[in-house]
Amino acid sequence: MTQTILEPARETPVIHRTGVLVVGSGPGGLAAALAAARAGVEVTLLDRFGCFGGNITTVGVEGFAWYRHEDTVEAGGIGWEFETRAKAMGAAVPESQSLSYELDSEGFKLVADRLVEEAGIHPMMHRTFVAPIRDGDTITGVIVESKAGREAILAARVIDATGDADIAAMMGAPCVKTPVEEMQAASVMFHIAGVDKARFMEGVRADPQTYADWSSGEWVVETDGKEDKMFSPFLGKPFEHAIRDGLLPANLNTIGGTWGAVHDSGEMTYMNLIHLAGIDGTNPDSMTRGEVEGRRQAMLAIEALRAYTPGCEAARLRNFGMTIGIRDTRKIDAVYNVTERDVRDQGRFDDSIGIYPEFIDGYGVLILPTTGRYMQVPYRAMLPKGVQNLLVTGRAIGGDRIAHAATRNMACCAVAGQGAGVAAAVSLKTGCGVDAVDMGVVQVELTRQGVRLT
Repeated sequence: MTQTILEPARETPVIHRTGVLVVGSGPGGLAAALAAARAGVEVTLLDRFGCFGGNITTVGVEGFAWYRHEDTVEAGGIGWEFETRAKAMGAAVPESQSLSYELDSEGFKLVADRLVEEAGIHPMMHRTFVAPIRDGDTITGVIVESKAGREAILAARVIDATGDADIAAMMGAPCVKTPVEEMQAASVMFHIAGVDKARFMEGVRADPQTYADWSSGEWVVETDGKEDKMFSPFLGKPFEHAIRDGLLPANLNTIGGTWGAVHDSGEMTYMNLIHLAGIDGTNPDSMTRGEVEGRRQAMLAIEALRAYTPGCEAARLRNFGMTIGIRDTRKIDAVYNVTERDVRDQGRFDDSIGIYPEFIDGYGVLILPTTGRYMQVPYRAMLPKGVQNLLVTGRAIGGDRIAHAATRNMACCAVAGQGAGVAAAVSLKTGCGVDAVDMGVVQVELTRQGVRLT
């Protein structure tokens, strides 16, 4: 039996009131806050870290739209703006495997700051959400904790962009959590320095890897065939050689993956090589184990790169991401849950809040959008059941297993987030619940903000 203590009752000061409160500032939350503010309401953006951007800035996932090819159909809107603003501010470089730009994880902190300031959003960093404030089944704000202690923030509308549906779950909304043994692997991202770019790229050209090479070692990846001969910045052979020669233990055959960009300065960024099964992003003890083990494996990966990869002989660690990257935990059981058929067969919806190209990446499936196919993202997938004045956006929207492999991706999170932000603003301005907004009004505003809906 778990031991408990009884905390004394306390009075918690209300430090802030706002129209729309967005909790979490990853691609979904940042897009939601910007969209709501641009739709003309008061917005507050809350994050537990000292920067906005979520996976981009705190984890170091710089490949925002690495799926993009010549015939890819894009949603436009704020997700597209993330790239264009980053390019304009010198915080992006051409991406190695697509027609997109890789976002610089450090530079994007400044991009996010600028976007938030320009939109007139009230920023609140270094505060961690700990509990919702409720009036029956209606959320009215959140409790946060920080160096300042325990505080309350009141809001007319709340957007849960925590990534794990934390607020929805605490409000009692039905949620689905992937069993830990079936969760997509967590990753510790890192960047290296000391790479001889010319020699490294010469080696890549001499032995180009394709997406077919992803099916090696422990991985078997399903494609639809068209991806198999396409170039991929895949690194697998160095680690196979290291295991063969005893430099890596045989059980670390999960080390392998992609690099992002190689810079003239000798930096090689967005090293997506470490894949940790069995890490539960809602369990701090599990995440602690993942952080420590991920850093250990990253250093072993660098040793293998030094030994077996031309140009990496002098490679050294530059930095780790600020936190472990989580792909899969809890999702809401939404008013509508996106299905595998929707993401594979171009789902169409009357309540579309944007589109997303036919890109699926996860659970052993890789489908790239090279033929102009796309799905629409339904607003109802962000509506939790049984809770009023709350929207859930980002990777926690409702959907089945393969649908999640599509909607969890950062660009789709931005599409969903922009839709959530506009809907929250329309709800507030018209005095109706988020489950009763006029979708025609929402879609007009999204179109005004540059989003492609159909």
